Amino acid sequence: MSIWQELRRRRVYRMAGFYVVGAWLVIQVADVFFPAWGLPETALRFLIIAAILCFPIALVFSWTFDITSSGIVKTESADPGEVFDNALKRTDYLVLVALLAIGAVIVFGSLQKIVEEVDDAVAIAEKIANSVAVLPFVNLDTNPDTGYFSDGVTEEILHRLSSLKALHILSRTSSFAFRNSDEGPARISELLGVRYLLHGSVRRDNNFVRVTARLIDDTGYQVWSETFDRKLEGIFAIQSEIASTVASRIEREIIPPAELPAGRTTTNMEAYDAYLVGREFVSARTPGWDDNAIAAFENAIQLDENYAPPYAGLAVALSINNPDFEDVSEFILRTAETAIELDPGLADGHAALGLALLNLAALTGDKEADLERAERSLRQALELDPSLSLAYTWLAVTLTEQGRREESLAVLEQGLLIDPLNPVSSYNMALHLKVLGVSGRERAEQMLLRLTHLPEPPWMAYTGLATLYEETGQFDTSIHWLKQFALASASSGAGIHSAFLAGRYEHLGLTEDADYWASDIMARTPQPAQRFLYMAIQGQIRGNLQGIQEELDKLHAALGTDVSGLQRWQAIVFARANIYVGNFDAGINVLESVFDLQSNLEVDDLNFIFGLGAVHLLAYAYQQVGQHDEATELLSRLHDQLNSYAVGRKMNFGPLHQLRALNSGLRGDFDAAADALEAAVKVGWLQYIWVMNNPAWTEIIADPRVARLLDDVKVELERQQSVVEQADAEHDFRTEYEALRSSGGS
Repeated sequence: MSIWQELRRRRVYRMAGFYVVGAWLVIQVADVFFPAWGLPETALRFLIIAAILCFPIALVFSWTFDITSSGIVKTESADPGEVFDNALKRTDYLVLVALLAIGAVIVFGSLQKIVEEVDDAVAIAEKIANSVAVLPFVNLDTNPDTGYFSDGVTEEILHRLSSLKALHILSRTSSFAFRNSDEGPARISELLGVRYLLHGSVRRDNNFVRVTARLIDDTGYQVWSETFDRKLEGIFAIQSEIASTVASRIEREIIPPAELPAGRTTTNMEAYDAYLVGREFVSARTPGWDDNAIAAFENAIQLDENYAPPYAGLAVALSINNPDFEDVSEFILRTAETAIELDPGLADGHAALGLALLNLAALTGDKEADLERAERSLRQALELDPSLSLAYTWLAVTLTEQGRREESLAVLEQGLLIDPLNPVSSYNMALHLKVLGVSGRERAEQMLLRLTHLPEPPWMAYTGLATLYEETGQFDTSIHWLKQFALASASSGAGIHSAFLAGRYEHLGLTEDADYWASDIMARTPQPAQRFLYMAIQGQIRGNLQGIQEELDKLHAALGTDVSGLQRWQAIVFARANIYVGNFDAGINVLESVFDLQSNLEVDDLNFIFGLGAVHLLAYAYQQVGQHDEATELLSRLHDQLNSYAVGRKMNFGPLHQLRALNSGLRGDFDAAADALEAAVKVGWLQYIWVMNNPAWTEIIADPRVARLLDDVKVELERQQSVVEQADAEHDFRTEYEALRSSGGS
């Protein structure tokens, strides 16, 4: 009997068929349910590896044994004349146990890997010796609105501890994420990666204050507890005393805190209160935070003009996302410098000056010198207070603007080490990582998912995940996270979640849903320029030229012919809208005023895809009006720059390859355009509508190879469309959202 006949007789072929079909079904089910359960993409990979490794074990089992109604028996010999005892012998049991053990080891190992991957999404680095997180002290004041005072006490203690070099102190943002959390000490210390937690309470009564502080280890064991009763005027001494006492319990000998400079303290408790209120607004970033913070800091300065921290706070509040920064830049610089003059050792003052200089670098002709000064100031701030987490983010941006990308990433890593749950730092790091291929995207995903496990997840976790999944072609998953964002911010006046949802539904061709969310954001947006921004983008995605022209007419009716007051990104959308409807000269004029075409064409590194996309549209407009030399020169420079991103910075993500395809197509190289678009599709690019409805792509999409690629993309989008439609049919999300919005989000 041949080996093939023997394989058939022993039912090995049948086992192979059953195994392949069964493994395929298991993998298909896992592919659907793993994302729903929050399991990372690598979990499915380990499951597939386990299925492959167990396949030869199943074949060996089928060759050796039969499964009968009487149980597992050894397969009979092929010799018909021989009497064969098919009862299992001792050695057969050993073989059977060995096969089962090997299979169990493989499966268990894969499951363990899956568990590790899931844990990685919420766990952090190994705990550092002498690491402490200062949790927000509970406000026991009879007036709950004075919670900013207890936060101020907590922060001052945190800053004093940070000056003790022997301790590793986490920054405010990560620690404060667990305010009112039900998590136990062990879980909090695991998420934060620290060995000790300091928490307590503050009760203020007229001119007296009682501060209770407790130090516990990562098991919940109370290492130390003490209560401090002092007159309110001695609040700064209380903070120093607590910091010193905590240090003495962790270190073998007490580390005495240095005396605070006069400029960092005040005897005017109203000025201190006002400063704390302003700082709370800067930290919270709730709607209208900037005006409230500025007013509070100005009040503190009026009450005590020699108190340094409010000057630093005012400079920061005036520097963050201020469209009028150029008009007040000199005042901001003087304010930050005043903080440093009053207290040369105030880390916040040096950080405020660094941020102001960073913003100034984009406006002056001496960009290099301003960036160098910003770097010096920010490094000085971190030398004085290593827990000042936002200074790491600002320093990282400063280094990126100088072309020092590797150093920038190292600084972000350092900032996350002391503030691992800081949403701004995590979000910025994820932005850098997601463009670096599969490994970078997986780490970015883990960092953002970790933020969603906080008691009150920050909005950047939702938007970061939504953008990450969109750029990797997972629009259905992107919509899932945007729904979570919408529920968390239903009562918000801004409603940016609705703008995101409108765009995602539009990409999937679900126009009725897109219109619903577009109307929701429009109902929240009274400003003409912002309304134009949302509707013009929707018109560009949809290819609705008449709708775009109507929005342009509305904007002109509201603002007149002078649109110079538009913010940078509003101006870009305005220019794009004009080019889409054929107003090429108007679009060219705006884009030439927005971008310095004589420079390196470098744009904001975190939004360079949007910026460089606009510059490519400018090159297309040049071609349409006969300025072919300008178009050729601009496209050549853009080609070199895109290659530097792809090769020099090793970026590998869909939107970048999409730009490379557009660049090649506008230069007439359609083979290169198809190659670049194929690279985009391989990493999950599915932004079909942006391509189909963009006039600059008209000739490119006519190329046969490009057309076939886009057909494949359309098929996948239709599959995701059905997934989203089914999810919306099973759960009436709109009704839930509207109920939350009408009840104020409670």
